[in-house]
Amino acid sequence: MLARHRGPSPPVVDATRVGPYLRLVVVDHARAPCPHTAPMIGIADPEQAETDLSAGSLRCPGCAGALRPWGHARARTVRDLGATTVALRPRRARCDACRSTHVLPAVVAPRRVDTTAVIGAAVQASAAGTGYRRIAAELDRPLSTVRRWIRAVRDPTHVAWLRAQAVAWIARVDRDVISGLAPQHSALADALTALAAAAVTLRGRIVPHVRPWTVIGQITNGRLVGPPAPS
Repeated sequence: MLARHRGPSPPVVDATRVGPYLRLVVVDHARAPCPHTAPMIGIADPEQAETDLSAGSLRCPGCAGALRPWGHARARTVRDLGATTVALRPRRARCDACRSTHVLPAVVAPRRVDTTAVIGAAVQASAAGTGYRRIAAELDRPLSTVRRWIRAVRDPTHVAWLRAQAVAWIARVDRDVISGLAPQHSALADALTALAAAAVTLRGRIVPHVRPWTVIGQITNGRLVGPPAPS
């Protein structure tokens, strides 16, 4: 697995030994919150995850105990690009050791009704200079929703955090990619360029079948337009 460490200098990952998983922070069901501060798991390959979960080879990110199937989270439908929708019923797992439960999501951030691809398209258009109204019209989303996304992502602290997340992931797989990141016209464009490079690098080495924006959603811990996770 790819592990997101909280220490100051993350290790370089051997991409030949990494499975189809990325770890990210996810708020679990309030009834059984995970007591650990380690990140949650984001699933890149649901079918493989189901197989590993049944076999007990998927590990708790908090205590490294074996995770087992524990039903599913609430089913819901989210909006993808265009008129497409995605039906989600995330798998829930429970740790044999610490008894904490975890939701294993995939293409959408917690509490969002749009996929990361939709939100990412809005952010990308804004970074290129497109206004709120045109973005909302092109994506067929409420103006207030698009404005909220763009205002959130343009916070300077958040933009710096996004780029730092991207660079940290690139460094774990291929540090040479970092030197090839060309300066852009704005801090947000710099961050998006780094995120794109991270997604390309991870897809090329680890999860080639996963959509780029899904990878970016996991790189950013489901917080492309939300506040960073607390330290």
